[in-house]
Amino acid sequence: MTGKKNSNELAEDRTDLAEDRTDWAEDRTMMANERTFAGWMRTGLASVGIGLGFNALFNTMEPAWVPKAIATIFMIIGIFIFYAAQDKGCAVQKRLDAHEAEPIKRMNMRLIAGFMGFSSALLAIAIWVMKFPEA
Repeated sequence: MTGKKNSNELAEDRTDLAEDRTDWAEDRTMMANERTFAGWMRTGLASVGIGLGFNALFNTMEPAWVPKAIATIFMIIGIFIFYAAQDKGCAVQKRLDAHEAEPIKRMNMRLIAGFMGFSSALLAIAIWVMKFPEA
């Protein structure tokens, strides 16, 4: 052998490299999806936090149900964001195949979002039943 590759071998090498690049791109997309999921979860937590903060700052407002209602709206928005994050994140994860990266399991995305939503709903209920001391 002369060390030179014929055109078939060169074509095979290019095909192998192209497949590797595609696999790596799919892994990067999978990791980007996880970062996006985390970003949406942070946004949902921020919405819940705004609601809780609003209720804490304006709990002496009259009528008393107004700050609770506004806080509850923010918490419902947060719960919706948690649901949307897991729905879209799981849909993307389902379409992709992991090659070298180890992605988060779709069930874990659902569990994280479910617990966050459930906890936020409990928090919304708590602000309605909680009695604040008179200032």
